[in-house]
Amino acid sequence: MSTAAPGYTIDNPGLATSPVTAQELAELKASVLWTEADQEALRHAAEILVPRTEAILDTWYGFVGANPHLVATFAGPTGQPDAAYLAAVRARFGLWIRDLCTRDFDASWLAYQEEIALRHHTAKKNRTDGIDSPSTHVPLRHLIGLIVPITVTIRGFLAEGETDAGRVDAMYHAWFKAVTLSVLLWARPYTPELW
Repeated sequence: MSTAAPGYTIDNPGLATSPVTAQELAELKASVLWTEADQEALRHAAEILVPRTEAILDTWYGFVGANPHLVATFAGPTGQPDAAYLAAVRARFGLWIRDLCTRDFDASWLAYQEEIALRHHTAKKNRTDGIDSPSTHVPLRHLIGLIVPITVTIRGFLAEGETDAGRVDAMYHAWFKAVTLSVLLWARPYTPELW
């Protein structure tokens, strides 16, 4: 898997600081039952998932492509899915898998989650890739709903790389919590006054 992708800016020193405070992040982590054991489980999951990134993305993109309401967010000016847009997002999505499993949930990670959030929202949708699209945002309902397929499809990959059922469960639950935490952060721009 590539270690770079167009528009991938997690380590960009010019990235704006997240409006989410350290205290709010701590509260979110508490709300999803996050523990240090989860972080350790994700580190182990990285050893299994990162080498399988392309297969994971094939699964996820197959799901999105099979659902017109989801693939519509990747439309180009003609209203049809834009192949270059799909490829650019796919490359960043692959790096997100790696980051979710290996990075500390620190200020740099938090700032990039805000950037991802804005790229789903009307604030920055399509700008990173310069796409002229009729899709101006990812509907929040779809963003939240995708927690399920992004989570349930990962278990099989974990089980392929780990024979201990207890460790598979630990990695799977840590993944679920981390995905939920990510989507909670990505939802912030949709309702900032209520967040």
